[in-house]
Amino acid sequence: MSVEVHAVGAPLEGERLDRVVSMLLGCSRSEASSLIAAGEVSLGDEVVTTKSRRVTEGDTVTLDHEVSPGQRPPAAQAELGLTVVFSDDSIVVVDKPAGVVVHPAPGHADGTLVNALLARYPELVDVGESQRPGIVHRLDRDTSGLMVVARTQAAYTTLVAAMSEHRVDRRYVALVHGRPETTQGTIEAPVGRSRRDPMRMTITQAGRDAVTHYSLSASWNEPAISLLGLALETGRTHQIRVHLASLGWYVVGDPTYERPLAGHALNRPILHAAQPAFVHPEHGEHVSFESALAPELEALLQALGPPDEVRS
Repeated sequence: MSVEVHAVGAPLEGERLDRVVSMLLGCSRSEASSLIAAGEVSLGDEVVTTKSRRVTEGDTVTLDHEVSPGQRPPAAQAELGLTVVFSDDSIVVVDKPAGVVVHPAPGHADGTLVNALLARYPELVDVGESQRPGIVHRLDRDTSGLMVVARTQAAYTTLVAAMSEHRVDRRYVALVHGRPETTQGTIEAPVGRSRRDPMRMTITQAGRDAVTHYSLSASWNEPAISLLGLALETGRTHQIRVHLASLGWYVVGDPTYERPLAGHALNRPILHAAQPAFVHPEHGEHVSFESALAPELEALLQALGPPDEVRS
């Protein structure tokens, strides 16, 4: 992820936001407009999605963009591993390991999931956005689990619309510190960029609406941790980790939000994308796929021993 923070000087007083972003990034006005519409530009601590917004001298413009406009297209890298769970003429479902970046971005020009996908499915180069071809949704680098990739532009358009309309069921598993007082519930709180640390997200009224449903699957008393099932309605950056942390349920092993588990050296969030379900973009039937916990996560659960409480 690339985060850039710029102060607006006197020469830009009164300029439209899309022109300012275009100048700062050296991209076209249309590319700048797309970034703004996607919620990747903030003025101060407010996410702004109106391209005609006028800036004022002294404003702080934060650009939270996954790729830089004008970057060269990703290269195919056949040497990279790729675990395909399902594929047909319209979609591919892959099981992403932790530590793999989904698509090229500043600091990660290659070695990504997209580079591996292009080697096996070269037709993806013409699907979706040029820097993240075929990518309908993303997982954080250190999150493992299933991702759905579109192989055709028609499938891409259909799946992106389904995501935006909350018609894709995305279920995760997380191990967290603490224990919810209720066995299930919903967290509704806007998520946006932290003013103190632009690499972190936080709950803020200036952020974008976010909804996470949770259910308690198991819990341990020593140490006090819980295994949660999670379902997303929205897909904001770090949404699960921030929502859970806001209630004191920090994801175990999360280096960004600084809650390790004593006695265990695993330095990645114990967070796994376990089960996507959606209407197939071509034949219209409901499909779902399931991924077992990553081996390192399963080993950690085994090391904890039998839970003190298990819920079906």
